[in-house]
Amino acid sequence: RLFPDSSTSVHRSTALSTPGAIAMALRIFEIDPMLQGVQGQIWERVNGYRWWKGELQEKEGGLEKFAEGYKTFGLVRQGDGVTYREWLPNARQVFLAGEFNNWSNDTPLSSEGFGRWVVRLPDRADGTPVVPHRCQLKVRIETNDGHWVERVPAWTRVAWQDHSTNLFNGV
Repeated sequence: RLFPDSSTSVHRSTALSTPGAIAMALRIFEIDPMLQGVQGQIWERVNGYRWWKGELQEKEGGLEKFAEGYKTFGLVRQGDGVTYREWLPNARQVFLAGEFNNWSNDTPLSSEGFGRWVVRLPDRADGTPVVPHRCQLKVRIETNDGHWVERVPAWTRVAWQDHSTNLFNGV
């Protein structure tokens, strides 16, 4: 399902309640009558888009701001440290693991809501970053159903393959 409680009849009637939607619905089905048989699925997708657009508007400030995620997500240098942020809506808990912490679960992320997880990594006392340049990383995720998975960070800019395992790590 594209969005919660997606009962097609309810959402289709909601969509058809606006004059613009009625004109669009009549026009698209006039242009291609073969679509009549899948009208429910089309309305489910249209309303799924509308629902997600509303969620992004409310929680992220709109689609355009959401599209600028590279300014917020991944490893972002901020003042005297780095902030790491990831969007993991199905996570129960999240850890950043890598060469910087001997691949341990010592660096937990905290939930900011709406699937956002974050950790702030201040520089060391001598001013060097905790996560040095060319440091390999993974995100360890416990999903809401209790499974553990490791992933290359979604916003990583470079990934290197470990030829002994054929797996990739973010860098």
